[in-house]
Amino acid sequence: MLTRDQIFATNDLKRETVDVPEWGGQITVEVMSGAARDAFGQATADSAKSPSFFEAALVVATAVGDDGKPLFTADDIPLLQQRNAAVISRIAAASMVLNGIGATATEDAEKNSDAALSGSSGSDSLAS
Repeated sequence: MLTRDQIFATNDLKRETVDVPEWGGQITVEVMSGAARDAFGQATADSAKSPSFFEAALVVATAVGDDGKPLFTADDIPLLQQRNAAVISRIAAASMVLNGIGATATEDAEKNSDAALSGSSGSDSLAS
C-alpha cells in the first residue's frame, strides 16, 4: 500500500510534446492538476464562449515550458485566439486526449468502466 509521502513524492502530471512547425518548434502540454482543471472549468463555464475561446483556454491551462511552469496566463487567451486556428486546435486536441476531455474520452472511459465492472476486456462476445 502506498503511503502519503510516496504519493506526494511522485510527479503524476503526464506530458506530451506537440509538433508545431508553423511556429518553428514544439510545445509541451500536460495533465491538469485538480486546481488547474477547476480554473479551466470556471473560465469556460459560460456556454456562450466560442470554440476558439475554449481551445485557447485549454492551451493556457495545459501548455508548460521545460521547467514545468505555465507558458501562458489567462490574459493570453485573446492573443491565442488570434493565432492560426488549426495550430491551436491541434494543441488543444492533444490536451483533450491527455486530460480525458471530450466525447471520445468519455466514451473510452465508459467502455473501460463497463469492462471492469463486468470483468470483461470489452472484446469478449456474449455467451449464449
